[in-house]
Amino acid sequence: MPPQSPFPGKQQQLPVTTGLLSSGGWCRQCRRDHSLTSGAAEQACQDLMAQLDRHQRIDLQVASDLADPRCSTAALFAEAGGKMFGVLTCRDAGGNLVVLRAFSGQYNGLWQVPGWVGPVCDPVIFQRLTAPVEARIKVLGQQLACLPDHSRQRLLLRRQRRNLSRHLMGAIHDLYHLVNFRGEQASLSEIFSDRGMPPAGTGDCCAPKLLHHAARNGLQPEGLAEIYYGRPNTSATRQHGHLYAACDEKCRPILGFMLCGLS
Repeated sequence: MPPQSPFPGKQQQLPVTTGLLSSGGWCRQCRRDHSLTSGAAEQACQDLMAQLDRHQRIDLQVASDLADPRCSTAALFAEAGGKMFGVLTCRDAGGNLVVLRAFSGQYNGLWQVPGWVGPVCDPVIFQRLTAPVEARIKVLGQQLACLPDHSRQRLLLRRQRRNLSRHLMGAIHDLYHLVNFRGEQASLSEIFSDRGMPPAGTGDCCAPKLLHHAARNGLQPEGLAEIYYGRPNTSATRQHGHLYAACDEKCRPILGFMLCGLS
């Protein structure tokens, strides 16, 4: 079994923060920045980390004898590295506290795990769209490996594979329809219309998942924070147990739209 932390036998010393981590972005409709501070979500992230340390799996709502091996946290401390987990503290229509949790991307091939906010895009529709195109791209890659370098046929197949990949990415971006707190919807393609192609994985980070879920379910966000859990990434920009705001590359360009209408 993996250690509960990189320092087994010692209590985790989490970074002290102020509750003022800020996530947000520029809204083209309002011509202004919208942002959300971390607030109580920082403590909620640390509570989540304590649970992950204790149970060493993310399917926390499932009895231990029914736990899915794919939900173990062991892989997060292996060579592949850790993952971002996010928390959004909200209030429902009755003023009751609601705490939402999300993990970035997929977890060991899983898009959905009980107790966690699911993806923005329907995984079934996503798979139906991507599977046949990815299979074709794979075949083209195998054919390319058998052709001489710089041959005309190789160049044509490379161009065909590149075009397939580009069209597939555009179709994926059109599947992601984000909702903001004015009740408006926009696809990734629409939000990035004057910014070029969205980076791969845009919309799959914790913050978009959490805010999309809150907006669709009439919840009023109060705090947003993310915590990195596991082995540091290769660039050492993410450290185990550290709290972070939403990322600049993928999230900032869409959070301005998503936070619009939040009082």
